[in-house]
Amino acid sequence: MDPRRRSTKKPVVVVQSLDRLHHHHHGPPSSAAAATHHQEDSHRRASDALPLPLYLTNALFFTLFFSVVYFLLTRWREKIRTSTPLHVLTFSEILAVLAFLASFVYLLGFFGIDFVQSLLLRPSLDEDEEEDVDLPVDARFAACPQSLDCATAAPPPMELLPQDDEEVVQSVVSGALPSYSLESKLGDCKRAASIRREALQRITGRSLTGLPLDGFDYDSILGQCCEMPVGYVQIPVGIAGPLLLDGSEYSVPMATTEGCLVASTNRGCKAIHLSGGANSVLLKDGMTRAPVVRLPNIERAAQLKFYLEDPHNFDTVSMVFNKSSRFARLQSARCTMSGRSVYIRFCCSTGDAMGMNMVSKGVQNVLDFLQADFPDMDVIAISGNLCSDKKPAAVNWIEGRGKSVVCEAVIKGDVVKKVLKTSVKSLVELNKDKNLVGSAMAGALGGFNAHASNIVSAVYLATGQDPAQNVESSHCITLMESTNEGQDLHVSVTMPCIEVGTVGGGTQLASQSACLNLLGVKGAHKETPGANARRLATIVAGSVLAGELSLMSALAAGQLVKSHMKYNRSSKDVTTHAAAPAAASS
Repeated sequence: MDPRRRSTKKPVVVVQSLDRLHHHHHGPPSSAAAATHHQEDSHRRASDALPLPLYLTNALFFTLFFSVVYFLLTRWREKIRTSTPLHVLTFSEILAVLAFLASFVYLLGFFGIDFVQSLLLRPSLDEDEEEDVDLPVDARFAACPQSLDCATAAPPPMELLPQDDEEVVQSVVSGALPSYSLESKLGDCKRAASIRREALQRITGRSLTGLPLDGFDYDSILGQCCEMPVGYVQIPVGIAGPLLLDGSEYSVPMATTEGCLVASTNRGCKAIHLSGGANSVLLKDGMTRAPVVRLPNIERAAQLKFYLEDPHNFDTVSMVFNKSSRFARLQSARCTMSGRSVYIRFCCSTGDAMGMNMVSKGVQNVLDFLQADFPDMDVIAISGNLCSDKKPAAVNWIEGRGKSVVCEAVIKGDVVKKVLKTSVKSLVELNKDKNLVGSAMAGALGGFNAHASNIVSAVYLATGQDPAQNVESSHCITLMESTNEGQDLHVSVTMPCIEVGTVGGGTQLASQSACLNLLGVKGAHKETPGANARRLATIVAGSVLAGELSLMSALAAGQLVKSHMKYNRSSKDVTTHAAAPAAASS
């Protein structure tokens, strides 16, 4: 049906006049029109029975309703602050509850019944409109009575996009149609991406040949993953493993374009598996957000700090915070002052989500709550960089952010020789000189490792994590020491800020969801909220352990350059070579 020719709902006088006109041409009015007349008559009779005009009565009950709601919410907040039971009511509160019920019943009776009737009658209205489609537009609005303004009855004009893609492309190129509005105006995400892509090529004069367009579900990213798409980038996914971790085997998906990385990690997984597997422990699970607020002076700033850090106030603050989600649970709120500015670092559990949006909503709830006791508090920003998100920071390295994981393995001496092609003594010495002393000389912050970020980035891309959070998630210290009288190698990685989730964001895309399913951590855990995300964090740490073990062995044996020339630059088929590869980067 052409939207420009559909009749629209108008004021009652218009509907009644048009019904008389329709009755003149087509017989008795429809059941929908009769119902509309009946509703109007009912309202008119109700208005006549009221002591005040209808509009004044409505205004009175509207004012009463919102006034008592505001009063009851204010009293509820005060009771929470003073730990008074909510069911204990004063006389004024009882009157407010009664006034609320009375005004609610009146408004529901006046507006609610009509709303329900309009929904029930909508099918019949649509049938009436369908019957009018074949009539010329002029025929339906030409015979207006003299007392009726025909301009009021005519439907408003609707701007429609051309049906031809070429016309839409020209509109985008000329600037008449914003590129960002294509999805909403066309109602077809794939077509919008195709038109945007063609317009971009014409505007820039450069081709996008080679960037795929087909074969992707653009509806799945609308409003949540990517704006104004013109295609998608292909990243190959390799499998390292099986990684034997905590008694379970995992085939680890890694999305990368760096040769030798997957092969090197796979070699580390083999060494761990032949030595009995790796063990992991999760020390902490809490996402952080740190707003910055400003008070008039340092005395008021200190009062806010003391209030938030007082254990007696934690239950009240946590209850306000936890309203943001059924999974959000506030763990701590620590304050740091800089002059009259206060940085409040909130930390909370977030279930199986990575949790940045969840913790931000909880923080906003607390800031709104604090305005009652600290009306002179100015919120400068909901993120004051003490969080600290997507930046290397000592606060993350010391206190942790996301999941804090430690993973270890004891590699047998013969495995070190046969699989890793080096010795325990060489690995221990190299780890001290490279990962510890060398990183300290460089002034590294959380970078006491060989290439943890290589593995973290590859697993993050494959499983739909935020790749920018590789910055703090790659904080890692790798330790190696001899054990069992120098025969075997004890290796461990400590990673205090692995930020991962198995729901939300890119985890719901088809490819990334498949990789999570391969690991057995797809979606939310049905029995224990957060269990899948915690398991994914330990898999990341175990994979880093394998990658560290293999690269350090390649460096100790002098295999790095040889492996790169063989697997990263050679045109030969790598499957024909039996020698173990080294890692991609040091």
